[in-house]
Amino acid sequence: MEGFFAALVISFGVIFVAELGDKSQLMALTFATRFKPIPVLIGITVATAVVHLASVAIGVGLGAVLPTDWISLVAGVAFLGFGAWTLRGDKLTEEEKRKAEKTSKTAIVAVSVAFFLAELGDKTMLATITLATKYGWFGTWLGSTIGMVAADALAILVGRMLGRRLPEKTIRYGAAILFAISGLWLILEAVNELT
Repeated sequence: MEGFFAALVISFGVIFVAELGDKSQLMALTFATRFKPIPVLIGITVATAVVHLASVAIGVGLGAVLPTDWISLVAGVAFLGFGAWTLRGDKLTEEEKRKAEKTSKTAIVAVSVAFFLAELGDKTMLATITLATKYGWFGTWLGSTIGMVAADALAILVGRMLGRRLPEKTIRYGAAILFAISGLWLILEAVNELT
């Protein structure tokens, strides 16, 4: 159970941080201006659960064939890359905004499809794959899904309270720093395992 709990907590924290200021978080805000928050969160949850289930399957497969010390090293470098990616920031394109605002389908279906497509190849998907190679599938899947939904729920709540004015630059820098710390920690672990 300790392995499950560690996977749950670590993946929750990493994905929560990764989602801060991410494009899909901006999509959540956009959908929340058109639909009620609960259907938006249900749609986010469905899409996230499916994408992250695929991510952990890939991660577990990689973890089974690669040595763990090298996985830690690659994961550490990947997390440093995620930190740089976070510093760059994400913005919704005008087309993505129009799709989110003009959808005529039900909120849950519209949000689910939009989030599913937005998350394919996104840093949260890649981070989930990376975590699953090290921590196992179920705890990583559950923690990453809850972490992403929690971050998007926070964006919706704060966005509605502050009139959609989030301190994006501060959030981006904070998330990048946390990724860098995680990356350095994993690299240090890998170096200790290799020596």
